[in-house]
Amino acid sequence: MIAQFDGFEINPIHEGDAWKICDFVISNENRLKRYFPKTLEQNLNPTLSQLYVEEHIRAFKNKDSFVFTVKHSETRKFAALIIIKELDWNIKQGELAYAVDYNFKGQGLVSKAIAKLSAYAFENLHLNTLQIITHQDNLPSVKVAINNGFKWKKTLKNEFRPIGEETLDMELYELFKS
Repeated sequence: MIAQFDGFEINPIHEGDAWKICDFVISNENRLKRYFPKTLEQNLNPTLSQLYVEEHIRAFKNKDSFVFTVKHSETRKFAALIIIKELDWNIKQGELAYAVDYNFKGQGLVSKAIAKLSAYAFENLHLNTLQIITHQDNLPSVKVAINNGFKWKKTLKNEFRPIGEETLDMELYELFKS
């Protein structure tokens, strides 16, 4: 376990997560298709989710990316998926991506989880910079960044193209190790 807070726990992805991730993705399909189309596509059925989990366990071990689950400690209800990705070990930088289950949105859960994982990334992974890239209209994601001390750095023009949509301008927020 990486961290515990308010009856929730953060853990690295593991073999037993495939079904829960598949359920999470299917239950939140409308919320994920715009900003997490690849994760959605990779988890549309239990077989795909098992492959996703296996791939990301390997990536975790190889320090290529780090996928974490946030679950309610007592019920084991899957609440959020958080990824540290786009790692550049030369400059010790990574990007945080996150998605929360609709049952837990607006409760500050992701803000608290990002605080815990930011500390983990700085202390255990020895990263110096974390980034969050989000669309300016994704106000909950912007709020998570601000709540955790991330500062707006710049607008990235035509950075992200959700499936079937035009390119979007995305906002880049950064947090530096202090």
